[in-house]
Amino acid sequence: MNKKILDVVEAVSNEKGVSKLIIFGALEDALASATKKRYGNEVEVRVSINQRTGDYEAYRRWQVVESNLVEYPQYQVNLAQAQQLKSDIQVNDYLEEPIESEGFNRIGAQMAKQIIVQKIREAERAQIVEAFKPRQGELISGVIKRIERGNVILDLGGNVEALIVKDDMIARELVRVGDRLRGYLKQVRSESRGPQLFLSRAAPELLIALFKLEVPEIGEGLIEIMKAARDPGLRAKIAVNTTDSRIDPVGACVGMRGSRILAITNELAGEKIDIIVWDENPAQFVINAMAPAEVVSIVVDEEDHSMDIAVREDQLSQAIGRNGQNVRLAAQLTGWSLNVMSESQALRKTQAESEAIKQVFIETLQLEEQIAEILVREGFSSIEEVAYVPVNELLEVAEFDELTIKELRQRAKDTLLNRAIAKEEKMDDYQDRYSAEPKSVVADLHTLTGMNDQLLLVLAKRGIFSLDELAEQAVDDLVGLGGLDEAMVAKLIMDAREHWFAKSQ
Repeated sequence: MNKKILDVVEAVSNEKGVSKLIIFGALEDALASATKKRYGNEVEVRVSINQRTGDYEAYRRWQVVESNLVEYPQYQVNLAQAQQLKSDIQVNDYLEEPIESEGFNRIGAQMAKQIIVQKIREAERAQIVEAFKPRQGELISGVIKRIERGNVILDLGGNVEALIVKDDMIARELVRVGDRLRGYLKQVRSESRGPQLFLSRAAPELLIALFKLEVPEIGEGLIEIMKAARDPGLRAKIAVNTTDSRIDPVGACVGMRGSRILAITNELAGEKIDIIVWDENPAQFVINAMAPAEVVSIVVDEEDHSMDIAVREDQLSQAIGRNGQNVRLAAQLTGWSLNVMSESQALRKTQAESEAIKQVFIETLQLEEQIAEILVREGFSSIEEVAYVPVNELLEVAEFDELTIKELRQRAKDTLLNRAIAKEEKMDDYQDRYSAEPKSVVADLHTLTGMNDQLLLVLAKRGIFSLDELAEQAVDDLVGLGGLDEAMVAKLIMDAREHWFAKSQ
């Protein structure tokens, strides 16, 4: 009988290519299950097989728990009783005693087979994860085995399958069972059942991987891919850069008579690809990314991380693209929020903004309209700039003399000081009122999930006392306050804006 055990282990291990340790473990589980049934399944059993001789022994076991925590006496024993039998035993150890095992020839062929097959499957799946984990981020090729509700299952060979879910397929791409298909291995997960390898044909990383495959200069490090953005199957933009002035990065990526980019386009179901030259100047990079439209003017707003882009009237639709595709891809590629408009629209917007800034200078600093217009013309857009821009820059303005500059700076500094005092007084008033009637002062802020007294005081120091004032904040302004991270800040701001949406509805 012992030799029969060793023969079974040897045969299954050789046939399935699985470690003998796994087969021995499966047999031990099968013997333990059969032995438990012999005792009415009311005991915990461990079986140990000697892997050299095939001898095996069974043990009934109890888990050691604290003396007052014994809930299942058939499976547990308290620490004091266990230490009487084994002095060095500790909580969570097991106390064991030998029992008669069910014979190997009686454990039931079906049970043994089921357990062994299950163990083998688990081992095979673990081997797949181990083999493909280092390949995450690579291109993987396989043959379409079946298509289920738009999800594509690929046969990678060696009894390995990969899944491309419907959302990771290129929309309207025609594929059939038996076709060879490539995808980007975006995730390897250890699952008890179902697929473990997840590919994508819609990810921008697939485009990057294909360029690395088709363009040798990229693999040699002469050309670098900075970023890519895709509307899968329709259009894509990819930004490239080179530190070697002798190399044309766009020409190298296109290839002789377009051979390289044509191969990539064919792989991606006809997806049109714009190759963009990367530039460290964000404005120039955006201008490049807006191709094929030509940018007439561009205004950068660093604070809002946005740009206003003006194009000729006859190129407006081209700059925006079908359903906003061109500007959307340019925004994804550059990481900036882009507002595209015609020259006339840009002029009207600039005039309106200039007029608004001029009125602020007139009303806040009590300036004559002519002085305010000069400040706007010279690019001043805030009271802070007037107060703290170096004097020598103001002296470059032809219409200003030293006396005028001194008066302007003084008025601006007085205004900022008055604002700070008013804010401090508001804070003091808030703290006094909050101490007396905390809920009545910030009743609406109190309703937000995650809000507490400490955070209310932190917000108050920033002049935020109501839902509306919180709703108007930007995420970057509040990150780090009161220990808030970016996700927490974003949720608080969105919760504060909910009443806006309710009103609009």
